[in-house]
Amino acid sequence: MSATPPAPPAHPVSVVGIGADGWSGLSGGAREALREAEVLIGGARQLDLLPPECAGVRVGWPSPLRPGVPRLLAEHRERRIAVLASGDPMFYGIGRALAEELGPESLHVLPHPSSVSYACARLGWPLEDTEVVTLVGRPAARLAVSLHEGRRLLVLSADATTPATVAALLTAHGFGPSRMRVLEQLGSEAEAYVDGVAESWAHAPGDRLNVIAIDCRASQDALRLGAVPGLPDEAYEHDGQLTKRHIRAATLGALAPAPGELLWDVGGGSGSIAIEWMRTHVSCRAVSVERDPVRAERIARNADRLGVPGLKVVTGPAPSSLSELAELAVPDAVFIGGGLTAPGLLDACWEALRPGGRLVANTVTLESEALLGEWYRAYGGELTRLAVAHAVPVGGFTGWRQAMPVTQWSVRKPSAATAASAPSPAPARVPVSGDRT
Repeated sequence: MSATPPAPPAHPVSVVGIGADGWSGLSGGAREALREAEVLIGGARQLDLLPPECAGVRVGWPSPLRPGVPRLLAEHRERRIAVLASGDPMFYGIGRALAEELGPESLHVLPHPSSVSYACARLGWPLEDTEVVTLVGRPAARLAVSLHEGRRLLVLSADATTPATVAALLTAHGFGPSRMRVLEQLGSEAEAYVDGVAESWAHAPGDRLNVIAIDCRASQDALRLGAVPGLPDEAYEHDGQLTKRHIRAATLGALAPAPGELLWDVGGGSGSIAIEWMRTHVSCRAVSVERDPVRAERIARNADRLGVPGLKVVTGPAPSSLSELAELAVPDAVFIGGGLTAPGLLDACWEALRPGGRLVANTVTLESEALLGEWYRAYGGELTRLAVAHAVPVGGFTGWRQAMPVTQWSVRKPSAATAASAPSPAPARVPVSGDRT
């Protein structure tokens, strides 16, 4: 969205959804809006679908598109504008950008059936039970978070090469037996589809306008990844710096991610907390801060493989690397899994956290535990000892092997007024620690 709100257009902007069937598939209202428009804005393919009776000046979208939208709208604000969009403009379409720029009151949206509606109609899939993943302008790796046995997915392709990319990704993630159907030019006379199985996909690239239907089927040896926090430890590449599965599940429970929220994962290790935070909802965001460049690269690989390539990884020591982050966005939650006793770290995280936000810190050392005790006495919250034991062979029998207990402090930051009246904890005189729990 532009920094300065633009002046409203002199006339409502008509946003007309158009399908592969072109002019013949439009309603009477949509045709009238296009005939009356003095300026017609859209992609070259969409503009070419209009007949000569649409006499307005035809203007293609700038590249890059989003930064050029305010200028283009301002240039023609005194004229009647019609914008062409593929299918439903408000479903992964230009309608969102226009609503954010101009406000919904300045738009007259005339939707057309989306490619998803057409695909579900052809397949006999209930739309409400079908998950949609778009790979238009987005990395294919984000599909991985949606792979579950028996799920039906519709993938919006970026171009003709997307089906082959998706087939390779499914196979690499243990979903090679999944059935794939590529539906092309939905709604037009040239509509067609090809069918196959991901692990043996050999179809040549077809039409660039395509949707991929996937019946998810996992191979027998595929690692099962659930939809809730606490993925198996073997899902991660790591060097031992990993918040273990049961502690991770308890930590995410304390962090309580909600759609759209931002997490700072300080002392990222293998990135497991940030990754599983982002896996809870497609709109969740996270930044993982890790001082070791080798581990930082490993975090990025884990995020990519587990379906959250949007995880931002910052390489550098905390708290010094946090100051730049604080200028960009205020976190809704902060997790500290390593380096708790670094001078000023806890203070910097607390200061950056928004009022009402949550902070969770884990440690296994007495020095860090003493520091958490000071902050607990000052700010309250919950101080918890987490202990996990695993059954292991003991000769011919079975016994329990106790893992190191983890001390966890979780707290909700009070409002500014409440925080001002609370005492500050005394700084702990302890050495710097790099523990990761």
